[in-house]
Amino acid sequence: MQYSEIMVRYGELSTKGKNRKDFIRQLGRNVRHSLHEFEGLDIRAQYDRLHVALNGNDSTKVIERLKGVFGIENFSPVIKVEKDFEAVKKTALEMIQAQYQPGMTFKINTRRQDHQFEYDTNQINDKLGGHILRNVPGIDVKMKNPDITLRVEVRLNGIFLSSETIPGAGGLPVGTGGKATMMLSGGIDSPVAAYLGMKRGVKLDMVHFFSPPYTSEQALAKAKELTSKIAGYAGSINFIQVPFTKVQETIKEKVPEGYLMTIQRRMMLKITAAITVARGDKGVFTGESLGQVASQTLESMMAINDVTTLPVLRPLVSMDKTEIIKIAEKIDTYDLSIMPFEDCCTIFTPPAPKTRPDLEKTRNFEKLIDVDGLMQEALDGIEVTVIRPGENFMNQQEDVFAELL
Repeated sequence: MQYSEIMVRYGELSTKGKNRKDFIRQLGRNVRHSLHEFEGLDIRAQYDRLHVALNGNDSTKVIERLKGVFGIENFSPVIKVEKDFEAVKKTALEMIQAQYQPGMTFKINTRRQDHQFEYDTNQINDKLGGHILRNVPGIDVKMKNPDITLRVEVRLNGIFLSSETIPGAGGLPVGTGGKATMMLSGGIDSPVAAYLGMKRGVKLDMVHFFSPPYTSEQALAKAKELTSKIAGYAGSINFIQVPFTKVQETIKEKVPEGYLMTIQRRMMLKITAAITVARGDKGVFTGESLGQVASQTLESMMAINDVTTLPVLRPLVSMDKTEIIKIAEKIDTYDLSIMPFEDCCTIFTPPAPKTRPDLEKTRNFEKLIDVDGLMQEALDGIEVTVIRPGENFMNQQEDVFAELL
């Protein structure tokens, strides 16, 4: 069917009291950013609902994008008709017939903003219900939990009908929970951690470490495309790429093998913390889960956290790999995450890293490298890219490779 608008209902933010206006305003911004590629949309975030006037755009594509915007409880595609009751009856019947399966039940739910309209709420319910009963053989009315609810809104500028309710992403609008950085690798875990952080309203800047020539341009493109997938929940994300080759080479040369990973992770967190402070963010998110690999024991976390007083948040800390993979599949990052491009977390990995590093030894081994100099060189080389939903970086790399051939 050719829908004229999508009516969005707010989720958890509707309980936020005095902050409600700010939450709604932020959700409106996020929806506009998320739908940036659709021309001609009219998006109005009002007190009780958010309305997306399609103005000829493909409703299916807009609906798919809206499913990923946090702060939306559910939404309904809507058809607008003029205030001609015969037109209302015709459209209502078409909507019911499009969804009806044998044995289904329905009800009519009318809201009337325009009290000058010729029929009141009860009359509209009765007349439309009778019309559908006469023209859809086998359908029955059920007032509680029907299979189909046809909603009719009589507004000042027309009559709006909807018969389908699509679940939204829930949570809080991204940006209402403050700002933080996210240490994004190319693996399965960190995109899931970013998704969970954003679901609580946190706006994230992605920090990605890359180490050419040990890591490839494809690995960098993969991290950017993962960010593009996550950006659907936020509208847009700042992607901060940090050159890390010299830091890793120096650590490999000067630090005992068992502590390579610990010192490397400390340097990553030091640099991320510096970026966090410089950008006015309030914390650091990571994709660590307790006990999955050697760097994710409590002793390792203590040794790594030692470098900053900022909050280090680990949304996955109590999840096992199966739970994490399930979310990665849900948010469509899993297949991309398992593509076999090396990231800097997997190069120079020692055969037997310390699973329970000693904090004092860690501090002493770190003194073997020029921490401040290496940090500054890395910070001087960062690049920031604004990434939006739907951008495809892996295809760009394939095109470049094809040109070289």
